[in-house]
Amino acid sequence: MAKQIKNIPTAIMDLLQQRFLAHPNRHEGISWDEVAQRLSQAPDKLEVLQRMEDSGGEPDVVGKSPEGKIIFVDCAPESPKGRRSVCYDPDALASRKEHKPKHSAQGMAAEIGITILNEQQYKELQSLGDFDLKSSSWIDTPEAIRTLGGRSLAINGTIMFLFITMAQRVIMQREVFVAG
Repeated sequence: MAKQIKNIPTAIMDLLQQRFLAHPNRHEGISWDEVAQRLSQAPDKLEVLQRMEDSGGEPDVVGKSPEGKIIFVDCAPESPKGRRSVCYDPDALASRKEHKPKHSAQGMAAEIGITILNEQQYKELQSLGDFDLKSSSWIDTPEAIRTLGGRSLAINGTIMFLFITMAQRVIMQREVFVAG
């Protein structure tokens, strides 16, 4: 399993390594040793991955940024129950009068320390496997779209997202963050 790196929790490293090795198509050309080395130098990023895991997510490496940073995305097949039935952002949450959710996707992402995927990132995620076959995910929505519907419009992603990109009510989120 994962090499014991000083002051790095072994359990999360082992889990990340198992997931990394089980899905090589998600991160071609990236070695686990490189990922483990980067995480050992960024314990704050490892804490974020642990929070993603604790919320029911399945963070995995999906590539590198143009700057060479390792990119992790929540690769759970469907959004975890604890992250469902939420508004898009705090403004949408505040505007709800009836059947108000407990939280917003943007607020939850901020608490975890991550961001929500944009449209291009979501399409790239869909190319790596079967995600959101039975559910949908929040997608980072440009302000120009948000204001079209009086802040009630947000982009929703499902497997059908390739054909339908906008909806007024969406209930899931996916996240992304970049490790050093």
